[in-house]
Amino acid sequence: MKTALIIVFLIISIVLAIVVMMQEGKGNGLTSTLSGSSETYWGKNKGKSKEAILMKITVVLGVLYMALALLLASKFI
Repeated sequence: MKTALIIVFLIISIVLAIVVMMQEGKGNGLTSTLSGSSETYWGKNKGKSKEAILMKITVVLGVLYMALALLLASKFI
């Protein structure tokens, strides 16, 4: 039982890392400030549904990660 939970824990941690890396950064950074490019309404909202889905997946995987970490650290297993 504990071995199966550890395997699931490892899979969740790998998938969580991949999903976090797939998300776009929130800040504009220095390069967009220097180039003088102004974003329009359409540029700011491009890919909003993909970002929303990735955010929900990140939250669910984060909660599962924490729950499994607490379960594996407890003495009940």
